[in-house]
Formats: sequence, C-alpha cells, structure tokens
Amino acid sequence: MTQSKWLSAPRSVLLAMTVALTGLLSGADTAGAAELAKNLFGAEALPSAVAPQSYGFYSKGCFAGGVGLPLDGPTWQVMRPSRNRNWGHPAMIALLEKLSRDAVQDGWRGLLVGDISQPRGGPMRTGHASHQLGLDADIWFSPMPDQPYSMSGREKIGAVSMLKPKSLVVDDRRWTESRARLLKRAASYPEVERIFVHPGIKKKLCDTVSGDRSWLNKIRPFWGHDEHFHVRIGCQPGSPNCKPQHDTGRGDGCGKELAWWFTEEPWRPAKNPDAPKARDIMTMAALPKQCQAVLTQPSPPSFEAALFKGGRAPVAVATAPAPEAVVPEPASPPAPVLAGTTGLPAFSAFAETPQIGVPVPRPRPGP
Repeated sequence: MTQSKWLSAPRSVLLAMTVALTGLLSGADTAGAAELAKNLFGAEALPSAVAPQSYGFYSKGCFAGGVGLPLDGPTWQVMRPSRNRNWGHPAMIALLEKLSRDAVQDGWRGLLVGDISQPRGGPMRTGHASHQLGLDADIWFSPMPDQPYSMSGREKIGAVSMLKPKSLVVDDRRWTESRARLLKRAASYPEVERIFVHPGIKKKLCDTVSGDRSWLNKIRPFWGHDEHFHVRIGCQPGSPNCKPQHDTGRGDGCGKELAWWFTEEPWRPAKNPDAPKARDIMTMAALPKQCQAVLTQPSPPSFEAALFKGGRAPVAVATAPAPEAVVPEPASPPAPVLAGTTGLPAFSAFAETPQIGVPVPRPRPGP
C-alpha cells in the first residue's frame, strides 16, 4: 500500500466512540483510557494542524503540529513509505533536510531516510519502542542510488549491515570514511543530542577517529543499528511537557561503557522472551493526558498541506472542520517542489542551507 492510499482510510469508528465517551466519563476507566494506544495512533493518517509540541518521553508520548518529510527530494528518499512514518516535529524534519544537503560535501549523493514517527507520534503497532515524540529518525548507512528507487523498490530493498556476519566487528569491505564523515556531520548539529549505532560501529570510530573526538560523545552504542543510525534531537522550545533525557556527560564514550557491550552480559537471551512488549499493553491511560486531545485535533486539508515546506516556512493549519472527515486521496504521490516553481514558499527546502531554527506556526483559525 502506498502512502497516498493511507490517506483515503476513514477515521477509526472506535476512535470516534472514544472521543464521545471522553466527554461523558472521566478517570482511567474511560473507553479511551482502556484502548491500546498503538491502535489509535496507528490509525491516524495525518498530523494535527496546531502549534508543534511534544508530550511525554521518547518511548511514552505523542506530538502535535507535525509535518511530513516529502517522499522524494533532491538529496533524499523516504524508504518504506507504506508505513506512513515520515512525520515529525518541524525541527526534526528541518534537520533531516539540512543534513541531506550538507552531506553532499561528505560524498553522499543523498540519504535514504527510514522511520521518523507516525503522524501524531505515539506507540507504533510494530517496530520501535521510541520514535513517539517526532524527535527521532533513522537514516540508512546505504546511500541513495544514482537512479532513485521506485515506490515498490522502497518497500522491498533491504538495508545493508556494516558488520561481518554473526559478529560484533565492522566489515571493512563495507565501511567507508564517508560513513564516518556523515556521522560526524550529524553529530555537529547542536539540536542533535544522541546518535545510536551498533556497538561495533562505535568501536570502529573509537579506534580510527583522530584529531577532534568530542563529537564521539553523541555516538551511543545500542542493540541493532548496524544497517542504519538513529538520530535523536532534544525537547524543543514550546514543549514544556516534553521529558528530556539525562545528559551524556563528558568524554568520547570509548572506555568502560563501550567495553561492556563486548562482554557476554548485553547479549544473553531474554529471561522471558514471550513477555509482551510495552506497546502491546500500553493504553491511553499510560500516556500523557494531552495525548487524548492530540487524537481529536483537526488535520490539515490534504497530504500536500501537511508536508514540510523548508526553512522557517509556516506549519500547515487546518481548514477542514471535523476530525472524522475523510481526507481526499491525491491522484499520485506528491512530487518535490523545485526551485523556481510557482507558489514556492519564502524559505525553500531546496535553497542554500539556511540556519535551522524552530519554524513559527501560523495562528490557528478561529471558530
């Protein structure tokens, strides 16, 4: 299923019932509180058209006022578009576009962007535990090819591991200095707080990076992440209810904390492998109370209106009234806006790299 087909899906009947019951009942016994959050947030096709704000923590929260990374750009492609996970806080999407442009200097024709977040964040039906606040994004270690992938290709093409088979060691036949430069570039942005990579990749960097090693502090080892790296930015201005992570401290992270990953302990089998994952039991009652309201906020009038327009361009606002209204399906996947095109916003995503800031939303329309 392509992303455009997602947009024709009607609102969940269960969500409508939840909204109605929320006005009549209170407390943790409401229907909304009892419903699995992953089902409600997974049913959303578009973000909410309000000022951007993240609620809760990276693994237990949601966000409002998100925008979408266009599926195609001059220096990026979105992979697995049918998942409808190319949405994020405007600051996150701005950073991804900036990184894709700046990475050209590091030998990258373009980036293959994996999952960012669902349109309104929240827990996902499958996959990640985090990516709930619109502040996380996955980028493949494989570069964008000269001939862009087709929509079907993006669903089938697999990412390539940077490790030797069945090992914790980087395969030098696949690893290149351009990948190290890309990680350094991403870590150089002040918005970025952490970049998760496989412990073997972190060790490779620790063993080979010379000169300035301060940026290695942001490179954090974690399970998986051998085929892609995970960029995380901090809580953004205007989000007082976003819970930040603890500070990463000082140093390059190449000492005892990295050595632990090469002991037996991190890789022991789970004591209870059949235990349910958090997303499989997380109800709306477990999320910040604002997340219930996020589900009922109005959407932009169309998929195109919800896409990020670059730089400090205003965030799309809703003109369609009811949340349960069906969003019209576009005739084809949206094409990128090219420089010189009629209607180009004042700050273009494809112009020279701007100084990234937090986009200023338009005022929400009155009643």
